[in-house]
Amino acid sequence: MRYICLHDKPVIERYLKRDVPLHIYALGDLDDFFWPYTQWWGLRSADPGSSGSEDLEAVTLLYVASSTPTLLALGTDHEPLSSLIESIAHLLPERFYAHLSPGVAPSLAERFRLTPHGLHLKMALTGAGIGGDSVEDDGAQAPVRLSTEDLPALRELYDQAYPDNWFDARMLETGRYVGIREGSRIVSVAGIHVYSPRYRVAALGNITTLPTHRGRGYAGSAIGMLCSILADEGLDVGLNVKADNAAAIACYRKSGFVTIAEYEEYEVSRRSTRE
Repeated sequence: MRYICLHDKPVIERYLKRDVPLHIYALGDLDDFFWPYTQWWGLRSADPGSSGSEDLEAVTLLYVASSTPTLLALGTDHEPLSSLIESIAHLLPERFYAHLSPGVAPSLAERFRLTPHGLHLKMALTGAGIGGDSVEDDGAQAPVRLSTEDLPALRELYDQAYPDNWFDARMLETGRYVGIREGSRIVSVAGIHVYSPRYRVAALGNITTLPTHRGRGYAGSAIGMLCSILADEGLDVGLNVKADNAAAIACYRKSGFVTIAEYEEYEVSRRSTRE
């Protein structure tokens, strides 16, 4: 078989850095914070020249920190990715989410049922437009960094405005969450899903505003401050967003993000032997 289990961080890193904007999430998962929750596989070249990442035609990652793992299979050439997925299909869990570059999904169809969750965009920060919107003067404060002390208020915001989000409270310890307060409440927030100074990447996530406070520039203001913080650290910054979320995409573009790739998201479950 041409697939191999990957355990060498530098080998994986060299492969992923062939296209940093596409692989920001995967690069971040090399960090010690995330690494224990990852499984990696690679597809070796049919005619390898030298050992190492130069021989890899595709790499895929299974992130297992949550109750339902997530498979990342992203690349500009779907054929080697499809070959890799077909080779490791017997190793994948009974149920997982999958982020797949267009053309890769059929490689799972024989063994798994795929429920589409729509087309998504990967966006990367270019630097132009960093700063975002200014907040209207209606009682809200300017955006500020949040800390672990803000966890109860932040959970309350997510319960009201974004109940189905994926939020790892440990990420608050990075100091890379920015919020806007109105009195004692947090009414808008921009945070991160991935943050790794070691691998020089960050991925924005957990961004939301109370429904009663939308349309006032809050999210753009929080995103702008957070992007400035991350850009000052010299990090490559990206994010994922549903392709039909026009309001969010417009906000991200105003903050300096551009679309660099599309991917398809699925909920995947293994077929029974009777199917």
